[in-house]
Amino acid sequence: MNQQILKLAIPNILSNVSVPLLSSVDTALMGFEKSAAYIGAVGLGAMIFNFLYWSFGFLRMGTTGMTAQAFGRKDQKEIIAIFGRGMLVALIVAFVFILLQTPLQQICIGLMAADAETAPLIASYFKVRIWAAPAALGLMVLMGWFFGMQNAIYPLVLTLVINITNILLSVFFVKYYQWDLIGVAWGTVIAQYVGFLVGLILFYVKYKSYASQLNFKLITQWNELKSFFVINRDIFIRTICLIIAFGFFFNRSSVMGVTILAINQVFMQYINWMSYAVDGFAFASESLVGKYHGEQNEILKKEAIRKSLLWGGGFAILFTILFSIGGEYLLRIFTDDPTVIKDGNQYLIWICIYPILAFASYIWDGIFVGLTASKAMRNTMFFSLLAFIISYLFLHTFGNHGLWAAMLVYVSIRGILQWFWYKKEWLD
Repeated sequence: MNQQILKLAIPNILSNVSVPLLSSVDTALMGFEKSAAYIGAVGLGAMIFNFLYWSFGFLRMGTTGMTAQAFGRKDQKEIIAIFGRGMLVALIVAFVFILLQTPLQQICIGLMAADAETAPLIASYFKVRIWAAPAALGLMVLMGWFFGMQNAIYPLVLTLVINITNILLSVFFVKYYQWDLIGVAWGTVIAQYVGFLVGLILFYVKYKSYASQLNFKLITQWNELKSFFVINRDIFIRTICLIIAFGFFFNRSSVMGVTILAINQVFMQYINWMSYAVDGFAFASESLVGKYHGEQNEILKKEAIRKSLLWGGGFAILFTILFSIGGEYLLRIFTDDPTVIKDGNQYLIWICIYPILAFASYIWDGIFVGLTASKAMRNTMFFSLLAFIISYLFLHTFGNHGLWAAMLVYVSIRGILQWFWYKKEWLD
């Protein structure tokens, strides 16, 4: 089981770690080339697109869970039908995003509580990034389907292609063309289309026998389509709650001023490094738990759950040690602004604690995806969000310390509720 987990997790970790690397490069480009306002703008701009795309995270998560279970049952027609349904929904949603880009931009910038200096920068970023929607959402379906097919290598290849292309283009546009945020945005757009094209080529080459069975009638069978939307509806609500939580975090950061926003944006880079690494084991659990659930093999399913949690916990401890050793250097990697560095030191303790309290919620998410336990994902996330907001109302007088304390309450409650929900529904 450990070998199976590592076979899936290691490519996932390598793939996932390259994602915050991209965000980190964007942050560093703005941190050293421009002011704290640019750091905050790239963070809020990226957060807006996380909001838009993560809202439809079911295109990856739902596709993974359902494909893995169909793979376990050896149901070839359903395997390719899931791919087709996901891709159809992705392209429709992308078209709506592009069609409604102006009101979307205004609403999202308003929700981020951006000040007069940051708002125009975010608007410029948005106008470019929105054109990547078809590729970005299509890639979510491709990634989810590959994971469900127990294939972690193709997502690794795609992520590396996308992020290496993105980093090179962003550096080129910013350094040589002086495009600032626009350069970072265009780097992302071009890289995502390159990745989507490569993904479709990989899909056709390796899974040609599946592709030959794909047809519109198979995709639109009502009973299966209804089940697809019911599962994904709950994952959609769960993801909206997740985005509200992080949107609320950045909204409160923005209200506290440009310096606090920049500090929290830098710290969020390190949380991303931790979460994407731990998510390597969460993604492994999605694939394995889904497969064994489809096979109705309870013994191996429980073993996959237990060992995924152990591996995730081990990595969380490693990151806590690294963050504790890093100290002020963690800030200096991303900015040379003396105010951000000086004020940021007092908040370092929170990112040292975060991995230990948060890792379980990431692994349980993967387990629930594999089980297609969408209702449990929705409910535990909703109650955790409620706990986050209530705790912040009690702690807000402590400023940024209170905000980070509330964030830790949020991730802790998520892990605890997920464990009790699993115990109640699948062990009792």
